[in-house]
Amino acid sequence: MAEGDSKVARTESRFGQGFLTDIWYFAALASELKPGELRRYEMLGEPVMLGRSRSGQLFALRDICPHRAAPLSAGRFHREASGAETVECPYHGWRFGQDGACAAIPSLVEDQALEASRIRVRRYPVAESQGLIFVWVAADARGLSEPDRPPPVFPGVVGGKPKLVDRMDFDSHVDHAVVGLMDPAHGPYVHQQWWWRSAKSQHEKAKKFEPREAGFSMVRHEPSKNSRAYAVLGGEPLTEITFQLPGLRWEHVTVGKRQVLSLTCLTPVSETKTRITQIIWSDHPAFFLLKPFIAAGARAFLRQDGDMVNLQNQGLKYDPPLMWIDDADKQAKWYHQLKREWEASRREGRPFRNPVQAATLRWRS
Repeated sequence: MAEGDSKVARTESRFGQGFLTDIWYFAALASELKPGELRRYEMLGEPVMLGRSRSGQLFALRDICPHRAAPLSAGRFHREASGAETVECPYHGWRFGQDGACAAIPSLVEDQALEASRIRVRRYPVAESQGLIFVWVAADARGLSEPDRPPPVFPGVVGGKPKLVDRMDFDSHVDHAVVGLMDPAHGPYVHQQWWWRSAKSQHEKAKKFEPREAGFSMVRHEPSKNSRAYAVLGGEPLTEITFQLPGLRWEHVTVGKRQVLSLTCLTPVSETKTRITQIIWSDHPAFFLLKPFIAAGARAFLRQDGDMVNLQNQGLKYDPPLMWIDDADKQAKWYHQLKREWEASRREGRPFRNPVQAATLRWRS
């Protein structure tokens, strides 16, 4: 197919570089951060400390003490005379409030004039929603701006605690991880199990897509006949698959009154590493009776994708242009367009205008 053919597109050079800002990123499960606990994460190439005070207050700070660069997450909580809970650096005891302002420098003596409160570490706005912790990463590196929208809310968070949580770090930029996640054609080749499908089981698919908030959705439909895993749900399952910037993909399955939500969160750790967190909620009996088998299958899927990422990296290290075709790679093109529009809308101070148009896409897998 010729390079100028409208069915073929080559990626632009910025693909696989940089990160979106002024947006919520998934950081952790709320249950993983107990009162009185500090934990270190790396997000978008920066160290981020998540903390939950003894009184239950959630906050996030840049995990570097401005004095001698020790990680604040290695410190401990300190109760000030005012009753406020601060974080004490483990190196020299400098203490910081949950707003990032320095509350005390113990080594100062009485006649040494230094206004400690003028020293700050970056504060990240943080929110807890549906048992998930999200961190707002602002374009302003000082962290002074506030979120202008709430964190995402997902349908189908039912059945109490998640039935499955799995994680894996992919050695790739988040762009490549996202495109791999939404790729509809790799299944018969990468995910070959007797209980799912084989390379010989390929059908022509036609799926309807619609724009959604900061993303798009494959509208509710019956699962493909060659996707055997849905059979364990019985009945007549219907599924809807949605993607939302910066890297959230969820499949909401309904079987009568029962629901399954499979949420995948892609969080950039650095330019060359992306954390994949898979979370499944359900009130369907299958997740009580067959949980070990479902968990094993989900983990196998994730690791097969990880193995393919490592294989793909053998080519990506040469920074080749990538060729995307319609319709199988249309979602990848949409992702690229969504990113550009998000950046433009924030830069120009205007509302986001979703570039995705409703369409029926066809491919074979």
